[in-house]
Amino acid sequence: MRYYTVIQDGREQVAASKDGQELYILNDFEDMNQLIEAGGIREIPTGAEQVSADAKIISPIPRTKQDMLCLGINYSDHAVEAGRFSKEAFGGERPVPIFFSKRVNYSQGPDDIIPAYEGLVDSLDYECELAVIISKDAKDVKSSDAQDYVFGYTVTNDVSARNLQTSHKQWYFGKSLDGFAPMGPCIVSADEFAFPPALNITCKVNGELRQDSNTANLITSIPVIIETLTRGMTLKAGTVIATGTPSGVGMGMQPPVFLKKGDVVECSIEGIGTLKETVE
Repeated sequence: MRYYTVIQDGREQVAASKDGQELYILNDFEDMNQLIEAGGIREIPTGAEQVSADAKIISPIPRTKQDMLCLGINYSDHAVEAGRFSKEAFGGERPVPIFFSKRVNYSQGPDDIIPAYEGLVDSLDYECELAVIISKDAKDVKSSDAQDYVFGYTVTNDVSARNLQTSHKQWYFGKSLDGFAPMGPCIVSADEFAFPPALNITCKVNGELRQDSNTANLITSIPVIIETLTRGMTLKAGTVIATGTPSGVGMGMQPPVFLKKGDVVECSIEGIGTLKETVE
């Protein structure tokens, strides 16, 4: 099943689709977080209203319950390019996963904007990532049981201000400006993919292919991510985990090429869809 949040008749509503073509309103749920806690649906309800053609698809979870959890340097090729850009910030040995959090005041959806923050940000960058949505409260989960705690997957762009990320000596501020956590276009339920999913992941900027990899190339796999985090932390239902980005980000180019106003960024993951944003 594919789950959406749409704006129809002036209000946010949860919707579902079996094929991504015909969407139906789910009146039994106030928002996506409530649907996740309920475990989703197996079938479109009889008599459900079809989403109108003029409805706007927004982020599937516009307001996350907690900060997004993120993996840093979780593809080997990205580790190389990041270390080349800033050895102090990104270099060194990484015997254990790098985790950080990302403030999400509001997550915008497809066909929305990424704010440029001129005067504050001089190195705006993109990071296409597979995001995992936790299905139920998770604590002390073994990797062998991790699949039971995955509700589904979506696409996220871990938008980053590299100058803030490196100058502050930690990543939270440079990753957490308003508008830096777009997601979408939908959440695809976990049962649509093998576990863990091996999906092609790409990012284009103004039509130019920049990132091109597969989620099978994660250094720390999804089962290990969930096991590691839940050893001492409860992951609430609806928690969003961004699993890391492959090589091809702006800071990895020689010389670095950062986003500017008017640039169009398209993050795509096989079987989920494309998250398209314009820098303004």
